[in-house]
Amino acid sequence: RRERRERRETAMMSAALRVASAGVKKHGRKATGGGKFGQNKDGRKALATGIEFHKSKGQHILKNPQIIESIVQKAGIKHTDVVLEIGPGTGNLTAKLLEVAKKVIAYEVDPRMVLELQRRFQGTPQANQLQIVQGDVLKQTLPYFDVCVSNTPYQISSPLTFKLLSHKPLFRAAILMFQREFAMRLVAKPCESLYCRLTVNTRLLSRVSHLLKVGKNNFKPPPKVESSVVRIEPRHPPVQVNFTEWDGLVRLCFSRKNKTLGAIFKQNACLDLLEKNYRTFLQLEASGALQSSSSSAAGGGSADMDIESSFPVKRLGISDLANRSRFKDYVLEVLKDGNFSDRRSSKLAQEDFLELLARFNAAGIHFK
Repeated sequence: RRERRERRETAMMSAALRVASAGVKKHGRKATGGGKFGQNKDGRKALATGIEFHKSKGQHILKNPQIIESIVQKAGIKHTDVVLEIGPGTGNLTAKLLEVAKKVIAYEVDPRMVLELQRRFQGTPQANQLQIVQGDVLKQTLPYFDVCVSNTPYQISSPLTFKLLSHKPLFRAAILMFQREFAMRLVAKPCESLYCRLTVNTRLLSRVSHLLKVGKNNFKPPPKVESSVVRIEPRHPPVQVNFTEWDGLVRLCFSRKNKTLGAIFKQNACLDLLEKNYRTFLQLEASGALQSSSSSAAGGGSADMDIESSFPVKRLGISDLANRSRFKDYVLEVLKDGNFSDRRSSKLAQEDFLELLARFNAAGIHFK
């Protein structure tokens, strides 16, 4: 009986091994993997090499070589150029950039991807052209570069755009991959639904053009949204306007972009802010501090627009502010004089916002 029991157990184990072997041959993969990718419990994708792509970190690797080639061509890179790349991932785009650029400086936050890049290019002729910087690009001081090319992690699209545009010296162009909706906001025109504060602020500092659409299946793992590539060229020379002032005005105007400006500037919260700033302005002007700060700003090349002579306005004094309605009428009069009272932010062009800011500043009304 003991021998029969042992033979039966041996037969059962052999059958189980044959079934497991047949399953592996049939599906061509292990239980944890699936061909090129394996699906983990937390929804992350893994390469056959074991590298996991974290969608939460914006890790969507561009895999289509034709799209990569098109991006590099449209970047117009010269053989003397230093190229800045943000989020190189496994280096598909990096490899093409190294073929045409003098040097590529790649910023990568994920140490696993940094190791993969080092392995990929170690011992190659381009190894000396590649500088890999591990860290969050938003927290780094950027080096000199001529062109920026990036398959941008979508969650840093806006802060990265304005970090690049504030970089000195100015670069020639940035070719950036964005989520489709974000990209279309950058190139939107007045009266279009996507025209917004982001559009106006970006256009103040640069010229933006849409280059090509990129479908989600061109990435691994594929994102949930479509993408687009845009070209951003900083304005040379930059518009001489205080950006803090500018952004304060634009923020107010787009708080209700489909309301008339007259309705927006009648609101108590808006009037409270402007009256507080106006009192500060009068105090600084009386102390002479305003003139000295303007002189130092001019020396730095970032002075406010010279608008005093363009829009002469009789200003209110401190004693006039005792009556709140006087200040409200004062603000609305500035809008009326420029025919802005019945206009809407969603329909104003860049030049309109510049004129509106100039009129308010001439009246002593500031937004910082």
